[in-house]
Amino acid sequence: MITDSQIEGWLREDVGHHDVTNQVPGETTGRLVAKQGGVAAGLDAAAAVFDYLDVAVADRVDDGSAIDAGDTVLEVSGPARDVLRGERVAVNIAGHASGIATKTDAAVAAAREGAREGGRDPDAVRVAATRKTTPGLRGVEKRAVAAAGGDTHRLDLSHMVMVKDNHVAEMGLAGAVEHFRERVSFATKVEVEVEEPSEAPRAAAAGADIVLLDNMDPATTERAVRLLRERAADLGREVLAEASGGITVETVPDYAATGVDVISMGALTHSAPTLDYSFRTG
Repeated sequence: MITDSQIEGWLREDVGHHDVTNQVPGETTGRLVAKQGGVAAGLDAAAAVFDYLDVAVADRVDDGSAIDAGDTVLEVSGPARDVLRGERVAVNIAGHASGIATKTDAAVAAAREGAREGGRDPDAVRVAATRKTTPGLRGVEKRAVAAAGGDTHRLDLSHMVMVKDNHVAEMGLAGAVEHFRERVSFATKVEVEVEEPSEAPRAAAAGADIVLLDNMDPATTERAVRLLRERAADLGREVLAEASGGITVETVPDYAATGVDVISMGALTHSAPTLDYSFRTG
């Protein structure tokens, strides 16, 4: 949900205290036009900016839609001053979100290809974002990932416990899992990060719901997944395997073939190039 306070902050940053540039009389129309192909996202936020300024949103494409260069993705009409005041914020938000959606779409396609080549169901692997998001824009960025078929992963620290190396160093693996299990709701999952294949079955035995295989190459990941599956079978319960750490769109197929359930990529949000849009009035 985009809040009025967020929009106020965005506009205040861009408009400032004495906006002369946009003191244009009369009414006008505006169109947000793609200058390159990709996947549209962030248009709900762009529309909310114009709504806040009492500019009518006449039409827009749905987030997650494939678009081509030259496509109009958003149309507005209203006082010229307010249309122009909303222009740059809307373009920046939509461009940033659409860039994330476009990169996510490529990663999802790559994961399906890799799973298929590895003899797996193409839909067996989820591509997920991480918490490596821009402060203040996490909601916009996570929605862009979801619009392109990716998984949002945890939205904040309250959604899941992540047992990391620092926790294990302080309390030991089993002790850390037990410590957090005693403090969370029955509905909250516990994920344990491991850096060696031999640690994956240990994490499962300690009670992990998900084991994150951190910074392992595809061959090492495959070995860790095999050990994890064997231990989970002995335990009689499902334990998900997640690969993470330096994974790119180019290497996604190799990881998808290893048997992991989730491939998480910080690059979806922190390194996606902006999709180029222009805003045209009149």
